[in-house]
Amino acid sequence: MPKITFIDHSGEARSVDAVVGETLMEAGVKAGVPELEAECGGACACATCHVYVEQAFIQKLGAAGDMEQGMLEYAESSVQENSRLSCQIVISDDLEGMTVHTPPQQ
Repeated sequence: MPKITFIDHSGEARSVDAVVGETLMEAGVKAGVPELEAECGGACACATCHVYVEQAFIQKLGAAGDMEQGMLEYAESSVQENSRLSCQIVISDDLEGMTVHTPPQQ
């Protein structure tokens, strides 16, 4: 189980043991990360699971797809170069030690 760290906008860190094959959003919601609203349940139909991925892991994730990029346009929080929707990130062993930050609002 890869360990992923979620850091909220106030700086509180939560380490999560994520299951390979589940999405980052699922792992965060199960762990009670409060700033992951995930209103659409992972259907890539909203932007309420927006996270900022630390630069060291951007290459491992690959580029965001067209649908994800389109949904990021609706994010209420500031979209950055490292913005991703956590529902579109599938956990793999390669993501061991990844840290993501949640924005102050979704």
